[in-house]
Amino acid sequence: MKIREIRCAGLRGATPEGGWSNELRPDDCVHTLVAVHTDEGLVGIGSAFTNDALVRAALAVLEPLYRGENPLEPERVSEKLHQNTFWLGRGGSITHAISGVDLAMWDILGQATGQPVGRLLGGCYRERVQPYASLLMDEPAKLRDHLLQVKARGFRAFKIGWGPFGRRNAANDRAMVAAAREAIGPGHRLMVDAGGSDAHWGNGYKWALNTAKMLAEYDVEWFEEPLNPDALADFAALREHSPVPIAGGEVLTRRQAFLPWFQARAFDIVQPDVTKVGGLSEERRIAWMAQEFGVRFIPHGWNTTVGLAADLHLASAFPGTDLVEYLTGSPFIDEITVGGWKLDADGMLAIPTKPGLGITLDADALKKYTGGARLLQP
Repeated sequence: MKIREIRCAGLRGATPEGGWSNELRPDDCVHTLVAVHTDEGLVGIGSAFTNDALVRAALAVLEPLYRGENPLEPERVSEKLHQNTFWLGRGGSITHAISGVDLAMWDILGQATGQPVGRLLGGCYRERVQPYASLLMDEPAKLRDHLLQVKARGFRAFKIGWGPFGRRNAANDRAMVAAAREAIGPGHRLMVDAGGSDAHWGNGYKWALNTAKMLAEYDVEWFEEPLNPDALADFAALREHSPVPIAGGEVLTRRQAFLPWFQARAFDIVQPDVTKVGGLSEERRIAWMAQEFGVRFIPHGWNTTVGLAADLHLASAFPGTDLVEYLTGSPFIDEITVGGWKLDADGMLAIPTKPGLGITLDADALKKYTGGARLLQP
């Protein structure tokens, strides 16, 4: 089997707000679908957390390297793409684009072998996993109402983040967290994401430590991105002294970038994004490293239905990965998959068991959100 062609299509028209200081608009493109077409008719799907113009340009650069390659060997082919493009910059748009290609190749490998990707990654430790509803912070009353709506859908774990948090004063931060805990009740899991990778994040170590102490009062399970994503020494100090676990890593790419953070003991929980780091091939290696350093692996999932499917398979293959992120209110997750995603009575998501990633993209929804791009057609 050989790769005949790789196409991409950006998702637009319903891009959800990201909480960024330069806020996203519905027609902005930050997620791009990738389709790998083979000479035997199999088509695999992937996703890259990058604007489609950048992915298209990256694919043009990569084309001489991937054309005619065997998609049944995703790790070898992806590493070939990484190794031969280092001079273009490790970890930027090229790496994001390779993430989408790698995901699509794993999808093809699963289809060709009749196996779900989770089994190909090493095994099935679980058949379902708990999703945590991920939503932006807001004024306390609005946040409370939003959480009650999401809770009514069956979610039992919640992460709130970005928005006004850490951007006004300590009293406002406490009021939002208190409102969230009141809304979801004492029996449900609550996580807080400061969004320290936002542009010109101004809070440092002392703010993060004081805030972590406040979060402990509300039984918060982890404190995510409390510091600038380059503040390695401060992350390590915070992890040592914080009463709540410290999470991060969503902006890092390639396994080599994660190693210094593990060595510095900077994370309790590491959160690589499969649509950024280099795909499943790279994320699996990062997760293996996390195991060796005693760090919990919970994938970052503020992306698409393809990213969610990949995260579910990763949760299948790693015994300690008992949560996946579920971006609420995004049509790029809820609408573009045939049949959608449904929580069971326990608030859990079933891990797909069909071959490959185990999802089918909805043709009408794709047409709507890609402007009619020819992505999957022969």
